[in-house]
Order: sequence, then structure tokens, then C-alpha cells
Amino acid sequence: MIATVFRYFPSCRFCVFVLAATGLWPSVALASRIELDAPDSVRALLARHLDFDGEKGRGEDEEVPPGEVTSDQDDRRARLRRLRREIPPLLETEGYFSPQIESKVNEDGSAWVKVSPGVRAVVREVQLEFSGVLAGEAEAYAERRESLRRSWLLAPGAAFRQADWAAAKSQLLTEVSSRDFAAARIVESVADVDPVSAQARLRVKIDSGPAFVLGELDIRGLSLYSRALVERYSPLRVGEAYDYERLLRLQSALQGTSYFSGAIVEIDRDPAKAAAAPVRVTIEEALPKRFGLGLGYSSNTGLRSEANYRNANIFAQALELNSSLRLEQKRQSAFSDFFLPQRSSGFRDSFGLGVLNEDISDLRTRRYSTGVVRSRTLQRMETRTSLNYQHETTEATGAQAQTSEALTLNFGVDLRTTDNPADPREGAATGFQIGGGARNLMSDQNFLRLYARAQYYQPAGRSGTFLLRGEGGYTLAPSRDGIPQDFLFRTGGSQSVRGYDYQSLGVRQGSAVVGGRTLLVTSAEYIWWAGGNWGPAFFLDAGNAADRWRDNTLKLGYGMGGRWRSPAGPLGLDLAYGHSDRRLRLHFTLSLIL
Repeated sequence: MIATVFRYFPSCRFCVFVLAATGLWPSVALASRIELDAPDSVRALLARHLDFDGEKGRGEDEEVPPGEVTSDQDDRRARLRRLRREIPPLLETEGYFSPQIESKVNEDGSAWVKVSPGVRAVVREVQLEFSGVLAGEAEAYAERRESLRRSWLLAPGAAFRQADWAAAKSQLLTEVSSRDFAAARIVESVADVDPVSAQARLRVKIDSGPAFVLGELDIRGLSLYSRALVERYSPLRVGEAYDYERLLRLQSALQGTSYFSGAIVEIDRDPAKAAAAPVRVTIEEALPKRFGLGLGYSSNTGLRSEANYRNANIFAQALELNSSLRLEQKRQSAFSDFFLPQRSSGFRDSFGLGVLNEDISDLRTRRYSTGVVRSRTLQRMETRTSLNYQHETTEATGAQAQTSEALTLNFGVDLRTTDNPADPREGAATGFQIGGGARNLMSDQNFLRLYARAQYYQPAGRSGTFLLRGEGGYTLAPSRDGIPQDFLFRTGGSQSVRGYDYQSLGVRQGSAVVGGRTLLVTSAEYIWWAGGNWGPAFFLDAGNAADRWRDNTLKLGYGMGGRWRSPAGPLGLDLAYGHSDRRLRLHFTLSLIL
């Protein structure tokens, strides 16, 4: 009767719960719940999917005719009958095919159901059969069939579960259809379970259909750009065997460009077209023009404002312009870069020019530069080759101004193996650069600059991250005279040697700090993510830059700070102590895009 009242007067449920919680109506909880007695192996499953609390109401076959009143015992007996019907098929999904179920309504109004699931069925035998081209006698097909049998997930001796059975069939179909056989399908699947012996015999037959060969690209959705632009990114060739991974590679390449906001690459899976299956490329073009404003602050260079303009379709030729003007307290810069569409080989060419004016550590620098770059981005690696000319004037406080110019050829490579590019917790990121100039080729000095850096991330327990960082550089030259500051080294500040001002470690010239020919920086940091997305950090940095290795005495900086995983990436606030000059310094970076 209580269940009937709850059904027609739901608001009464809250009052009853209050009375039960205060002990004024102790029989309510007893009357509403059916106790479950089952092993831990199935108890959570049954409690999650079945109604032991009486909150789901009656089933359609248990409806009470209007005007007829039922007792609490009638309600409980009806619910017990429904549970006895629902428990066996639910246990079968976990491999229990011979359960024993007991139930009873006691005289005091309580009710219980006891479940003994029995022995879980195990896989005794697996038969994987193939038809279509994959069943042919060719050696390559025979090797592939054996590989599919070895990778089958539900091997003999494994516990039989419906979820595992479905997953194994899904993986088998995916492995067959992802290469060559785009129209593959399962034509028969049987799980023959003997409840007495608790053993299952599995049989799956898959029809591979014909082997697919790629045809022409069928490109849809273009209005701003030409078909040739998409073809430049495509590694696919007419007549090659179908491979889903290669289609996915083209899709990722298109989605990663500034020309398109979305792309889907798929083939026509009609078996009748297998000899030359069209590759359908559906494109969603991005707005070519974008303008952005930004504000920020860094303890390195002070307050910052920035304006950026991008146009991905200059002269309607898919020539991309990316230009920026950045004004900081200690540095002002502007650049314009033009990017040509990517080549089919994966290389992308660009050219540009830039200007810089800065006053850091009593060294005033004015620089004009122009150059060309060829870059290539792979899954985890990026290479960059450039030819650059720059004219630079430096003026150190207390010393005469100096002018230098250089035409340099440079090469760099970056490799990242971290688990998350934006917020890494495990893996490594490394980089290497080499570049230089010669007097006979528009440079004031013969020099060769070598530079390498590495960061290593290691989880420490469930909530910690341990970070090791290192940098090293050396410029081979008779002296640093006539070498632009870009090819020398200074250090200190945020993301370098904390506890010291930005680029305050280097070679003293008058009252200023200028670049030296040697660099060495090491750092160790531990972050404890106490609140999930935030936590304290503890660090020890050591480094310096000098003109000669024997003068490069490492400066220590250490302290603690805070980290926050923001949507834009980790942000940090550090309070560091510079051991050499015995001063505390605050290091902080914040950016806001408008």
C-alpha cells in the first residue's frame, strides 16, 4: 500500500524519509527495500541495474486495476517475482548461466532475495572462418588470417562475458575492414554455451568482400580555394590499396591547416566500385581573415599588448599572411610572415621580415631581419631549415655602440614524446639547433652556434609530477665580437634560472650584460597537484652564460610556487631566491586573448 501512495502522491516520499531518518517511522525503510544477498562478484552489477528499493514502480504486467487496493505484502511479492525474472538474463551477460535464486517475504514485513550465480562460463573453443578475397590462397592473405586469429581477444580459457564477446567481434571487423577490405562484414556469429559444463564454443564467420583500390579524389565543399590546394596535402595515389590509416592521415593534415575548420575523408564502400573506389573529401572552409588583440604580463618583460592579423588567402592564391605587433615594457617587436601552401611531401615554405627593439639588463638592441624558412611537421617531430639575414645595433650602458650583420644558415629539430602536448605529465621534449655565418658571405665574423635543450616529465605517485630540464650551448668563434646576440647566450628569469632577473646572467660589459659563447642550465622541479587542477611546486635551478667554459660558474636559484592547469595551459607563480646576490624575486606570466 505504501508503494501505491508513493506512486499517486510523490510528495509524500520526502515526509516519510524525514520521519524515517528521525526514527519516528522505522518501518518505512524496512517496508520499501528488498535485501540482496549475493557474492561480491555480482552484487554491484545486480544493485546497479535492478530495483531493490522500490523506486521504479510496477511493471506493465503488474498494474493494479483502478479501484483495487493492494497490501504491502502484495507489492513486495510482485517485486520479488519481477526480480526473479530479471536476474538470470542479467547474470548471463557476465557469463553465469545456471544461477540459483531464493526469495522470501518475512512475517515482520522485510523481504530478501538470495542469488548464487554458479560457475562462470569459460571459452572452450574458437572458430574464426573467412570468406571473400581474404580466404584466397595467396601467402599474404594466409599470413593475415593467422595474424587475425592471434589477435582475437576472447581466447580459449578466458571468462565469457557478453561485453567481451561484442568487443572481440568489433575488433576483428575493424582489423579486417581498416586495410584492403572496406566492405568486410560479419555474416555469422554464434556463442554456443553449455550451462551444465559452463563452457562456450564461439564461431565467427567474416566475409571480407573484394579488395579495394583507391580511385580519384571526390572533393566537396570548396568555394574559396582550388582543388589543387587539397591535393597538395594528400599522400594518396590512384591505384594504391585501401588503408584507413592513410585516409586518416590526410584528414588530420587538412584539419590542421589554417584553410579549413573541418574535414572528413572516407571512401565509397560499394563493392561494385572496389576496383577504383572514389575517395570522398568533405571540406568545411575556415574564415580566411582573423584579427586578434591580447593583453598580458610577464615578470621577464613587463606589461604586454599585442595585435595580430592573419589572412589565409592573399591574392586568392592560398598565400597566408601572419603579422603581429607586440608592445612590452622592455621589448617592442613586429613581424610579417608569408606562408606558401604545404607541398605533398609535407614541407612548407615561408618568407618574412621583422624588427625588434629591446632594453634588457642595460643592453639596448635594435634589429632588422629577413629570411626564408622550410619546415616540416610530422606526428611528433618538426624540422626547420632557414636562411636569415639580420642587421643589429647594440649599445651597452657605459660602452660604445656596436653594429653587426650576419647571413646565417640554420637547422633545427624538435621531438616531443609527451602524453599531452599542452599539459604534459609523462614523456620528454627535446630540441637541437645548429647555425652560423662566414665573413666571406655577408657576415662580420666566422661563427657556428650549437644549442640543445631537453625536458623530461615523470609521474610521482598519483598526484605528483617530477620535471627535469636542461639547456646547453656553445658558439665556436675567435671571439664574440661581430656576432649578433641571437647567436650568443644570456640566461636568467622565468623558465630559465629563477631567482635572477631576465637575461641578467651573461658577460659583463660596462654596467650591462651581453651574450657569451657558452651556456649551461639545469633544473629540477616537483609539482604536487593537490586540488586536481592546482597545486604547489618546489624547484632548484642552476645555470649561467659566459664567454669561456672556465668562467661559466653556475648560479643557484631555488624556491616554491603555485601551478594552475588553465584552459590555455599550465600557469605558474614562483617565489625564488637567488643564492648569488641573496635576493627574492617573483616570476609570473599571464596572457589574455581578446
